Amino acid sequence: MKSGLRRARGFTFVELMVVLTIMVILITMAIPIYNKTIIRSKEAVLHTNLTTLRTVIDNYTYDKMKAPQSLQDLVREGYLRTVPYDPMTNSNESWKTIMEDPGQSVDQNNPGLWDVKSGSDKMSLEGTPYSDW
Repeated sequence: MKSGLRRARGFTFVELMVVLTIMVILITMAIPIYNKTIIRSKEAVLHTNLTTLRTVIDNYTYDKMKAPQSLQDLVREGYLRTVPYDPMTNSNESWKTIMEDPGQSVDQNNPGLWDVKSGSDKMSLEGTPYSDW
């Protein structure tokens, strides 16, 4: 038998550094993709919420022969359970409401809501402001 020190098995410092470097590179590539996916999902929710609000405003207007005065009217009358959240501002109170033109409203003495837009001042991935959707 040989006497002496046996070489300890394991990884060298260089091998560990190479593995860590590869992991860091993969993570730095994945983070922007993850962030973009989160933004895309918020944009999809915003599209859905805007479509729902606009449809409910139209239904209310046709049913009541007058437009709602606020988004809370839609909740009070049972058209919505709650006002949906704007995913870009994380608030259900930040919606920008656009009122009807009195000359073109169903009830010209009492114009109400015509449209709803996001209250966010951020830009979409397409390059358009969310407040223009």
